[in-house]
Amino acid sequence: MRVWRKVRLVPTWIILTGLMLGMLLACFRQRGAAAEDNAITLQGAGATFPAPLYERWFAEYNKLHPNVQVNYQALGSGAGIKDFQQNLVDFGASDAAMTDAEMAAVRQGAVLIPATAGSEALAYNVPDAPADLKLSREAYVGIFLGKITQWNDPAIAKANPGAKLPDTKITVVTRSDGSGTTFIFTSHLSAISDAWKSGPGAGKSVNFPVGVAGKGNAGVTALIKQTPGAIGYVEYGYAKQTSLPMATLENKAGKFVKADLQTAKNSLASVKLPENLRAWITDPAGDDSYPIVSYTWLLCYKKYDKANVMEAVKALIKFGLTQGQTYSEELGYVPLPANVVAASTKALDQIS
Repeated sequence: MRVWRKVRLVPTWIILTGLMLGMLLACFRQRGAAAEDNAITLQGAGATFPAPLYERWFAEYNKLHPNVQVNYQALGSGAGIKDFQQNLVDFGASDAAMTDAEMAAVRQGAVLIPATAGSEALAYNVPDAPADLKLSREAYVGIFLGKITQWNDPAIAKANPGAKLPDTKITVVTRSDGSGTTFIFTSHLSAISDAWKSGPGAGKSVNFPVGVAGKGNAGVTALIKQTPGAIGYVEYGYAKQTSLPMATLENKAGKFVKADLQTAKNSLASVKLPENLRAWITDPAGDDSYPIVSYTWLLCYKKYDKANVMEAVKALIKFGLTQGQTYSEELGYVPLPANVVAASTKALDQIS
């Protein structure tokens, strides 16, 4: 006797739904694999001066392009140029524009892109000193030459009438690493002082007559904060973000000017950027110009061995020159003027 059993048929819609989900899952897996295949990590190294801004750029760019990671090592401009020359990175960064000789040593050719600008502050830690401490050119050159050693020295007191300056010993803080920040500062000192020009001179690394040294802007900032009587040169944004007092400096016009974004803009406005996009602003003119300012550059190869790396570098820098400039002021940097953005963007056409 044959026994019949009822078979429960699976509804067609359930079968179709399962098939569709399977197809979607396979699609997502394929997309994920493709994204992994397109993933790229760019290696960069160099200047500490613009590092906080660059790190913001790279983080924001990664949000828009998750497949692009940027590993930037803030080692100092000297190390950045060296790594760039030796093809150890995909891009470099320097506060000191590369010289013709330095560029000639780059096998693939070099393109320098002004990326941002800013000023350097003389930050200090002097208990009981006036909040608006003024330093004449004679005073701050004398301090870094080791000729002015106490905070109540007559050369400092002269610019601060009525202020009760302590007899605290001055501790000069400088950079221990090859640094564009040092290049900017010592180039300025060389421009305003024959004694400095014929003595320590200008460079990314110089033999300072006095002082202790810290690595990077962060290291100098830390030493100043922990050393009563200290003074050192640091990027304005570092001094601002760490609430370090900054001296008001005498400029070329004989006026005492504070370090801030507007006075840095005034300084940059007094200088025309040449066609090669390299400018050394050693002593800007103008009553309201701050005396120690500079552009800072990204260093790119003219020829890249890998097309995907070249395309990623160019896209990243275009982002920095456009949307990236909107983050400048909050971090203490000067947004590039429109004509400089246009010139920098055009320079990217040299990269292939």
